[in-house]
Amino acid sequence: MNIKNEIYEILCEAVKSLGLESDGLSVVFSSRPEICDYQSNFALVLGKKLGKKPIELAEEIVGQINAQKVQKSNSKNVTKIAKNAEKFEFFAAMPGFLNIKIGEKALSQFCEETCHDKNLGVEQVKSPRLIFFDYGGANVAKELHVGHLRSPIVGEALKRLHVTMGDKVLTDVHLGDWGLQMGLTILQLKEDGFLDKFFEKNAKNAEISLENVTLDVLNDEYPKASKRKDVDEDFKKRADQFTLYIQQKKEPYFSIYKKIRELSVAEIKKNYELLNCNFDFYYGESDASAFVDKTVKIFVDKGLARESEGALVVDVAREGEHIPIPKKSEDEPQRYKNPMPPAIIKKYNGGDLYATTDIATILMRNKDFQADEIVYVTDNRQGQHFEQVFRCCKLAGISPENQKLTHIAFGTMNGQDGKPFKTRSGGVVRLKEVVGLLIDKARGKLSANGIVGDDDLARKIGVGAMKFGDLSNTVEKDYVFDIDKFLSFDGKTGPYIQYTVARINSILSKAKNEKNVQISGKNCVFSIQTPDERNIALAILKLNSAYQICYEAYSLNALCLATFDLASAFSGFYNNQKILAEKDETRRNELLSLCFLVKACLEKALWTLGIDSVEKM
Repeated sequence: MNIKNEIYEILCEAVKSLGLESDGLSVVFSSRPEICDYQSNFALVLGKKLGKKPIELAEEIVGQINAQKVQKSNSKNVTKIAKNAEKFEFFAAMPGFLNIKIGEKALSQFCEETCHDKNLGVEQVKSPRLIFFDYGGANVAKELHVGHLRSPIVGEALKRLHVTMGDKVLTDVHLGDWGLQMGLTILQLKEDGFLDKFFEKNAKNAEISLENVTLDVLNDEYPKASKRKDVDEDFKKRADQFTLYIQQKKEPYFSIYKKIRELSVAEIKKNYELLNCNFDFYYGESDASAFVDKTVKIFVDKGLARESEGALVVDVAREGEHIPIPKKSEDEPQRYKNPMPPAIIKKYNGGDLYATTDIATILMRNKDFQADEIVYVTDNRQGQHFEQVFRCCKLAGISPENQKLTHIAFGTMNGQDGKPFKTRSGGVVRLKEVVGLLIDKARGKLSANGIVGDDDLARKIGVGAMKFGDLSNTVEKDYVFDIDKFLSFDGKTGPYIQYTVARINSILSKAKNEKNVQISGKNCVFSIQTPDERNIALAILKLNSAYQICYEAYSLNALCLATFDLASAFSGFYNNQKILAEKDETRRNELLSLCFLVKACLEKALWTLGIDSVEKM
């Protein structure tokens, strides 16, 4: 039952019956819920075009709808529109709004149909697509830190949203495992004596273990090498050479690389699993390496690549984007208006770059999967990079014309000072430290409620708090990481939603134990009677519409808000209605059915956001 569509059809029929065009007619949730449930400003817009008072036009439309209601009572042959009109009350309001209030009978029917629907009333996409999501973006040999949090949080939720809406999805973590950080790490390890056995004469690399190289060692070696490259030009050149050796699969560099990758990926998986993030593929830049030469050849054969200072580049600027600014002197470097620089696809020394491997990755994915859309979720600093990559793919035909390439650019997670979140000493906070802090805080909250020793519950609440706090913001927005605010059991927080689910679990459990009543989706009955029950039904309507809003916006904030509104509506209902004390058995089952439906809708929303529901709190 799509109430909004039914209202829209009734209004269209009424408008056409008056001899008017319905183009531009729309129906939205009311901005004044105390007056009505839905509204339309169509009479305001059309009245202005026709030179007619909008209120008079609105009254004519309402009059036509009321005439249809009369028709139903006087005729056996009535239209579907006339039948549906009785579910709603239409009235005109100054200066020309069409206001609509939903009848209790229609809301009861909506709740029943929603409860029995396998999708809980969430409208499915008409033409399901295959969407390939690329998020996570961890780098091998580098510790996951706070800067890696938003990509898996946002990416996982977007993936689940598309599943909820009926699309097919595939996901890849796309590890950074083929770039300069690998050459830097291996060079530093070699210089510090960790790799001597690999470089001995006649060494059998496959049999040599990295017994002295632990994750802690890698966490020390890469930062040391990264700082050194900025002040030691020779070290940087040697690291470039090591990187090239890895990409050429030259021994022993390639064997060392594979062992470091294996060690890192095992830890990366643990970190993502803590966040409820799961991937179909743990591919990396290295997996696309087999497609790099073919990728470069495509650009060369099509005349799209040119040489520049020993490198191979592709011009991706469009007309008007790369306009030279006249030089004031011969020595002044050339500058451009609105520059879109060329994409470099081959380095001066023949090595691959991020752009090359990203283009090759799209070539590989299209060979294997032919997705309708590929979605990348990274921070907003990579906007130009992906614009270059996408343009290259379209120019070369690597991405078909009908394939959509999307970059979701998210903002920064900041500390209370408004700056990127760091330790007190100014260092980068490790991801597992952030998650550990959240779990510890959640554990303390649970202890205050008399729940001790349930570490898994503490994890679900702590991680849920962080995810809800993140996703409540529009994706492109920077936000402040406020752990106390996020973990509050009151207000617009993840724990508040989880607590509402736990409270309903308690009600349904007591109904089963005390009243011998077990409510399920099959035996639910609904009769919306009170304002509190009405608020719940309307909140479910708005929640279900939020999925489509988020789907179109690639941002989950509308779903977070609608989920909170439903939990808040239930709180009002719970406080004002003695559910289990209701003596009338039929009425008690109706109230319990509403509890069951709210729980199901909240759990679906939480799952979509990547947040665990809980049995107790």
